[in-house]
Amino acid sequence: MRRTDRLFEIIQILRDGKLHLARDIAERLEVSTRTIYRDMDTLTASGVPVEGERGVGYMVREQISLPPLTLTPEELEALNLGMAIVAEAADPDLKSAAQSLAAKVDAVLPEQTIAEADAWKFAVYPFSDAARALAHMPALRAAIKARQKLQLSYRRIDGTLTGRRIRPLHMEYWGRVWTLTAWCETRGDFRVFRVDLIEDASALPELFVDEPGKRLQDYDPYGS
Repeated sequence: MRRTDRLFEIIQILRDGKLHLARDIAERLEVSTRTIYRDMDTLTASGVPVEGERGVGYMVREQISLPPLTLTPEELEALNLGMAIVAEAADPDLKSAAQSLAAKVDAVLPEQTIAEADAWKFAVYPFSDAARALAHMPALRAAIKARQKLQLSYRRIDGTLTGRRIRPLHMEYWGRVWTLTAWCETRGDFRVFRVDLIEDASALPELFVDEPGKRLQDYDPYGS
C-alpha cells in the first residue's frame, strides 16, 4: 500500500471519534507501530486535526481552530506557493478566494517580507494527488450545489477502474487529500470517494431531491 493510501485509511479509522492505539492501527494496516507513529506526525504536520500521543492513542478532533500565527520565512514561502497553485485552478471561486487570501496576507506583512504570489507560479508542485483533485473541483462543487447526479469513472486504490452513478453530497479536505461523500446509486449505499482517484465526473441530465436515508444527515461515518 502506498503511503498516501495508508494515510487516507488512517483518517478513515480515526473518523469514528474514538481513541485508537497505534498498535491496533498498525495491525489493521499490516505495518509496524513505528510506521504509524511517523504517519501520525505527518498527518499532524499536514493540518489534519489529530490529537494524542505515543502510548496513549490518537483521535481526530471535530473542529479546526486557527489562532493568530507567527510565520517563519520558510512557512510564508510555503503559504504563498500554495496560494499561487490554487490561483491557477480552473475553479473560479477557488481562484478568487486564493487571490483574496493573498491580499489579506500581504496587508498584514511588513513591506520587506511581502512575497507576491507571482513569484511562485512557475514552481513545480510536488503533491500530484492534490493537484489531480483540483481539476474535478468545478464539476463536483457545481453538482453539489445544483443537486445534480453524476456519472463517475473511479479508479480504486487497487487500480481497478469502476463506474459509479452518484448523488454528490459533501466534500472534505484531509491534508492533501479531498474526499467526496455521496449516495452511490450503483451500490445502494453511502460511499466516500477520494477525489484524486476520479478519472472523470460527468453531469447527468437528472436532479435529485432529499429522500430519507439518502441525505448527508443520514450518513453515519462511524457505522453506529
